[in-house]
Amino acid sequence: MEIQKQSKQQQEFALASMTELASSSSSSSFCSDSQSVPVTARFSADNGVVELRFNRESESADSISVDVKTARLFKLGGLQSVCITKASGADTGKEKYSTGVTVQFRNEEESRAFHCAFEQWKKEVTVQGTYYAAVIENRADFFGRVVVDVGAGSGILSFFAAQAGAKHVYAVEASEMADYARKLIAGNPSLGEKITVIKGKVEEVELPEKADILISEPMGTLLVNERMLESYVIARDRFLVPNGKMFPTVGRIHMAPFSDEYLFVEIANKALFWQQQGYYGVDLTPLHASAFGGYFSQPVVDAFDPRLLVAPAISHVLDFTEIKEEDLYEIDIPLKFIASVGTRVHGLACWFDVLFNGSTVQRWLTTAPGAPTTHWYQLRCVLSQPLYVVAGQEITGQLRMVAHNAQSYTVYLTLSAKMWGPGAEQGGILQTSSCKLDLKEPYYRMSQPQTYAMAQDQQPHQPIHAQDIHIQADDLKEPELIQPPPQNLDAQVQ
Repeated sequence: MEIQKQSKQQQEFALASMTELASSSSSSSFCSDSQSVPVTARFSADNGVVELRFNRESESADSISVDVKTARLFKLGGLQSVCITKASGADTGKEKYSTGVTVQFRNEEESRAFHCAFEQWKKEVTVQGTYYAAVIENRADFFGRVVVDVGAGSGILSFFAAQAGAKHVYAVEASEMADYARKLIAGNPSLGEKITVIKGKVEEVELPEKADILISEPMGTLLVNERMLESYVIARDRFLVPNGKMFPTVGRIHMAPFSDEYLFVEIANKALFWQQQGYYGVDLTPLHASAFGGYFSQPVVDAFDPRLLVAPAISHVLDFTEIKEEDLYEIDIPLKFIASVGTRVHGLACWFDVLFNGSTVQRWLTTAPGAPTTHWYQLRCVLSQPLYVVAGQEITGQLRMVAHNAQSYTVYLTLSAKMWGPGAEQGGILQTSSCKLDLKEPYYRMSQPQTYAMAQDQQPHQPIHAQDIHIQADDLKEPELIQPPPQNLDAQVQ
């Protein structure tokens, strides 16, 4: 991809052409120009608002602006994509979108680069915006202090710390991104003079002084994927002064059983290819069982409707200020739920949040279903053999995550439905289902979440806003139950 200009606040691409879509309220056809006109696509950030602007090179005044926060980008083919966004305050029941643009790329590499940039800028809205607020709102923690940015990447978090008045920031980055961070610092001398980039691993580099505060973005899918948390903890032990602060401070993994017939059928149908007995004269059925198991060994990464949850969630807390590195090698979480409805349980849904426990403001970054979607989405472990439960029935099990050398985890899940009815008080398991998954090889299911009609007496789900969640000292020690929204049994396919 030809990048014409890139800075801390702007990134611009040269594209082949674009076509504006008509509003769906009036027409579903394309409003095409008479000929394809070369355009530029520019991402820019201003006061926390990230904008994508398409400009025709021949007519500088003729441009289309897209709010990245509400926009969605879909690939139509190898060289073509469509970007749509809803208007703020629009009647979404009548109008699907207010702005739509199809973009033509010159080659597949440019298409992939643009999609990557779009996701990164969307991440800027949800993730970096939360980081920025957490740092700036807690200036007292940063002002005059020494800060270490662990896994600094391009160094954006280092700039936030410098803006909050840090005495000095050491940006530690092992990859080639350290060179880009240096370029960014050179282009922003007023803040950059407070930042020193140190290229190397946190396990190996040496710093000239101890840090008063650590800042990092060590979270991966299901919080622990990529195993960056271990580096974060190592940096704590090597660089942080006693009782120093960590941003983020605490992480929580949330889990709840779910029912999603659409997803289960979608995964099971992938193995249908291997049921062919006459594929060019070859019987493929001997591999059907292996293929079926293989597809169910992939955790599903997507955004789902929170009404699919069939029990209140439980939480597993990781306190980054106290946890030991070896505690992250194997994580065992006992599971116990009470089913809210009678349905088929297809597996376990997981998401996470992290707390920035500042002296002035406590701020959460959440990846919960129903909250603004982040690039982590949510994760679901799907059972090849669903469980049948009734309302009030107890569901038990275990989620076990074992670290492996590919910077990820092998996930072992077991769910069981306890005995129900006469004699149930004597204990016993009625059904059990297990699966083994590789967190490193998920199935990225980036399609739109399935729409579920609400019953007449059901209220729309209210999104969780990170800034509205507060935590007390006791909450950091015990898992916290999170109530799911009301269930809609009519929406489930039995």
